[in-house]
Amino acid sequence: MVRFLLARPIAVFMTFMALMVFAFIVLRTLPISLLPPIDVPQIVVKVSYPNASPEAIEQNVLSPIREGLITLNGLEEMDSKAGSEVGTIRLTFDYRTKMELAYIDVNEKIDRLTNSLPEDLGRPEVIRINTSDIPVARVQVVPKEGADEVEVSLLAENVLKKRIEQLPGVSLVDINGKKERIITAKPNEEALAALGMTQQNVISAIQSGNRELGGISVKDGQFRYYLRLATRVDTPKDIESLPVAAPSGVVIPLGKLAEVNYETEETLGYHLFGTQESLVITVHKQASAKMNELIPELKKSLELFKEDYPLVEFELTQDQSNLLNAAISNLETSLLFGGVFAFAVLFLFMKDYRLPLIIGVSLPSSLLISFLIFYFFDLSINIISLSGLALGIGMLIDNAIIVLDNITRKRESGLPLFEACVEGVDEVMGALISSVLTTLAVFVPLVFLSGISGALFFDQAVAVTAILSVSLAVAFILLPMLYFLMFSRSKKAFDDGEGAFFTKVLGMYEFGYRKVSGNRKVAMLVFLLLIPLGLGISQLLETTGLPEIEKLDATLDVDWSEPISAAENKDRVVTLLKSLEGRYSQAEADVGVKQFLLFDGENSIQQSLLYFLFPTVEEKEAAIMELEATLKKNYPEASFTLGDAPNAFDQLFSSNMPFYEVRWKDLGAKEPVPEEKMDPWLSQFPTQEWERGPGLQKEASVVFTLRADKMATYQIPVSSIQDRIAMLFGSYPIADIRRFGEITPIRLKEPNARFEDILRNTRVIASDTTSYMLGEFVEYNYEDHYKYVTADKGGIYQSLNVTAENPDENASEYLRWGQEKNLGMTVVGQYFKDKENIRQLIGILLISVLLLYFILAAQFESFIQPLIVVFTLPLGIGGAFLVLLIFGASLNVMSAIGLVVMLGIMVNDAILKIDTINRLRVTYVESDTISAVEALEMALHKAGQIRLKPILMTSITTILALIPIVFSSGLGADLQRPLVFAVIGGLTIGTITALYFVPLAYWFTVSKKSLKAT
Repeated sequence: MVRFLLARPIAVFMTFMALMVFAFIVLRTLPISLLPPIDVPQIVVKVSYPNASPEAIEQNVLSPIREGLITLNGLEEMDSKAGSEVGTIRLTFDYRTKMELAYIDVNEKIDRLTNSLPEDLGRPEVIRINTSDIPVARVQVVPKEGADEVEVSLLAENVLKKRIEQLPGVSLVDINGKKERIITAKPNEEALAALGMTQQNVISAIQSGNRELGGISVKDGQFRYYLRLATRVDTPKDIESLPVAAPSGVVIPLGKLAEVNYETEETLGYHLFGTQESLVITVHKQASAKMNELIPELKKSLELFKEDYPLVEFELTQDQSNLLNAAISNLETSLLFGGVFAFAVLFLFMKDYRLPLIIGVSLPSSLLISFLIFYFFDLSINIISLSGLALGIGMLIDNAIIVLDNITRKRESGLPLFEACVEGVDEVMGALISSVLTTLAVFVPLVFLSGISGALFFDQAVAVTAILSVSLAVAFILLPMLYFLMFSRSKKAFDDGEGAFFTKVLGMYEFGYRKVSGNRKVAMLVFLLLIPLGLGISQLLETTGLPEIEKLDATLDVDWSEPISAAENKDRVVTLLKSLEGRYSQAEADVGVKQFLLFDGENSIQQSLLYFLFPTVEEKEAAIMELEATLKKNYPEASFTLGDAPNAFDQLFSSNMPFYEVRWKDLGAKEPVPEEKMDPWLSQFPTQEWERGPGLQKEASVVFTLRADKMATYQIPVSSIQDRIAMLFGSYPIADIRRFGEITPIRLKEPNARFEDILRNTRVIASDTTSYMLGEFVEYNYEDHYKYVTADKGGIYQSLNVTAENPDENASEYLRWGQEKNLGMTVVGQYFKDKENIRQLIGILLISVLLLYFILAAQFESFIQPLIVVFTLPLGIGGAFLVLLIFGASLNVMSAIGLVVMLGIMVNDAILKIDTINRLRVTYVESDTISAVEALEMALHKAGQIRLKPILMTSITTILALIPIVFSSGLGADLQRPLVFAVIGGLTIGTITALYFVPLAYWFTVSKKSLKAT
């Protein structure tokens, strides 16, 4: 095939040019994202039920919804959590479930359940979780002094949101911190009492005055007119002018009986930028959009906003495109330094400038053509696929160097140019194909990991497969064709001598080879001892998910664990922010209940999430220590988490599941075990290392008890007391003013006083018009009760989280503890998910090793020789571990990718060397002039000389291309540094392994019987 193609160089060249043009066109259309658009198999149902207790939400709302959703296809887990005024149900599906259909199914079932839910409950929100739901940036909208907060909210909702949504690539714009205008009516109790009236007279007058006649019309001859009541109200002045009839018959304007005003509705949550109340707009991109084009467009829009709306300040924060830019920058750096160092090393070893030029053409062309495969597999350019490309670039250079070196060696042996190109490629073709297949055999099976890990590896596996497949095509077709064209038209004579530099290197190799071959048993023993020693270093390394990145931002997630209002929560957060003022560059906070449509976490009035950006790491660490001390000293009840601000990776991989949770259900009752029974039981739990789960957390509350005996004595209906309490302590709705889609609620103004004083000073009227103090009929007491009610498929449960180092050690004791108390026990958590993932990973790696062995056995037609390649791998891994340990790096995702890169190059070198030894043995034996033993010795020696140059060149170019990252700074360098350490460590040891261990192991694996037979 190579001979056929080389005979038509122009056709081959034009074909590659056409492919590159198509690839360039495709590259411009490929979406650029931070992460692949992965469907997380979860759906969250959120419920907001104002003034409802956790028990009421569980019993009246969440329980019926759970029963209706339990038959969903593919549903694996269902967990619900009811808190004060809010409730959530998290549905987890099998990973093979079509989430588009599941989302539709959930919505349909919610619609069917609507009639069985409370009438005053809004429709539950259904949120589907996707990686594209992670916002790419946040826009801070800060009102300047004198600006109306409600007007700014309307500006954000009606104008800014729509303008940002019109930007190309934006899928959704979400807002938090909005303020709404309402009309409040504050009755004058003294005036009402003097006239023998109650609040109900005021409420009825407003409701009557705001009534509409829908669909009623009158006929006037040939015309027809629709009726509109003249008493319909629009403003507080309209409401104050409404007539109210007193029992005596006197008609009084409502303005003399109540104070009516516009007010800003009290919210359950706030957003702060610095210490100032503001709004935040989160921007979400479409899956097919290019992030590197979207963010600049967003920044341009903000500049226009600043000109158009001078009463508002705008700021862009938490720009997630920095991660993607870092990955793209690293790929560009790898290409640049890879090309420069490959040129330098090739020139050093080969002395001919034309060879580096050929690689300079093949490297970007291979990368560009790889994007065609991205297009056909519907992949986006993201951090995961880019890391796959970066992984394959090392082997791409490797293949090019090996092919060029072999062609050059064939020319040095005296073959004509055309024959040298053909035989140079044919000789290494099988070995290179095997080396690529072995790399894919190690990597591609990881796609079959369950969950998000497998989905992420899919993008990486396709990227690696793409660039390695294209690199083979380039190495076998384009490179020999370019070599042939360049050298056939060159008048410069071919220099078949070795340079002074390589001659010295060859002498050093010969010295080492003589030492090893002269003491084979000792050398083999040393290599075999290095395997367990190198692998044992892994026990000294810290294991983490992502490498430690020098982050300048931090978050504080705090739950005050007290029944405070949203306003008090905001005041506490402002106090914290002011205590650090001047220390941070930027700060923002989401306080209380969040208004985001896509927020799928807990929504509690008592919680806050603060974000800080600091100028230096030292300032950040000092501020975190100060915050921690302040919280412990001033708010001992608060539970909080301080740490680095999560990036998109953290948000994707973070799990809501506890690490090790012991759950139980009361088998005798379908409700939580009461506190008075539960607390003594918890003191008998088998371990003391535990924390209360949500269903055991407590909060203080006030419980009203109506005195039925007194109400019966004074002939006061229960409904009158209940309505009076609702008017006094709830946000009592009177009516809504509706005009052109805008709704302005009219509410009864809540008294701003302690509830004890309100009960003492408020009167209720009996059926005989006698009035009594409300406090006579209401008893109250303070008590602690459960903050949340938790449930799963089987019903209500309570739980605790075991924090012991080995939580599963006492699992049988946990079960016995529950059985003694007639509790149904289950143990769940991330601990078991991790164990399952490790089992899967071990199984997949075993399959990978078997595939590797089968491929090599087919290549070498031997069952023994593949073991030589397999045994080179732990030596390289040990070298990688050693360098990671020396530089204080951890075992993480990036260092694992580095191990795969390094092993791919090591396997490549070992395969080629064994293949060369096999061919030379056959050649020497066929000559009939030497014995089999001499043929073996000569083959081992000659193969080392032949493969020395490509092995050194591939290792040195890869190591030198990566070294600049070690000395770089910034987010991208921090991410890539563990990968670099792993590759440098592995290749340093791996090069020695390929040079000396492979011929040594080959010599030991060849039996005396086979030599005699030969």
